[in-house]
Amino acid sequence: MAPSVARGALPGWVSLLAWGLALWCLCGAGPLWSGRHEWKKLILTQHWPPTVCKEVNSCRDTLDYWTIHGLWPDRAEDCNQSWHFNLDEIKDLLRDMKIYWPDVIHPSSNRSRFWKHEWDKHGTCAAQLDALNSEKKYFGKSLDLYKQLDLNSVLQKFEIKPSINYYQLADFRDALTRIYGVVPKIQCLLPEQGEKVQTVGQIELCFTKEDFRLRNCTEPGEQLSSKQEAQLVTGASTHGMMVCEDGPIFYPPPAKTRH
Repeated sequence: MAPSVARGALPGWVSLLAWGLALWCLCGAGPLWSGRHEWKKLILTQHWPPTVCKEVNSCRDTLDYWTIHGLWPDRAEDCNQSWHFNLDEIKDLLRDMKIYWPDVIHPSSNRSRFWKHEWDKHGTCAAQLDALNSEKKYFGKSLDLYKQLDLNSVLQKFEIKPSINYYQLADFRDALTRIYGVVPKIQCLLPEQGEKVQTVGQIELCFTKEDFRLRNCTEPGEQLSSKQEAQLVTGASTHGMMVCEDGPIFYPPPAKTRH
């Protein structure tokens, strides 16, 4: 009798297994987020290539304008490891990507390694929004926000240009706050041995999740943990930048300009 019951139960187990396998495949085919991947704002981070190259000491050349580091949802990373980067998805954006979102560190033929990292780590989280739920939308919107901010022109308008002379951190902060109406977060490379002054490296400006309006990166009562703060500051290619301290700041000219 027992063997007969076991034989009768087998199809039920097979059916349950097949149902579970189908559900797993369906979930793995597209976006799937849990509560730990919830986020509240977007951070458009731009970095200064001469400082990036100074830090890693491996760049072949540097640029003389601020470029995109990434568009980062706060408090969320690596949200969907099954959603793999596909360069063909952004082929229509490649011209602008190479100009405004270059990988100044890794000299690959199409320099897509940096973009893959940003998509895997940040883009799969930003894709919770319909407006960013594909590679083309995510990278395209990042480029649009970069052009909208026009950080390079804003700094030049206030006569803040790369120089061997030092600025004050307040020069950067006050100029950007005056134009954008929000307080930016400015990060610096700490002085190396024999240096006395911090070097400006990154500038973050934040946007609302709902409608991409500029907002303060930190609101009263909103505090990141030290681990989260460190993750947002370091990002993909920088490891020694911290929020700048009040005082003198070095805005280094590029060692070599690529035309």
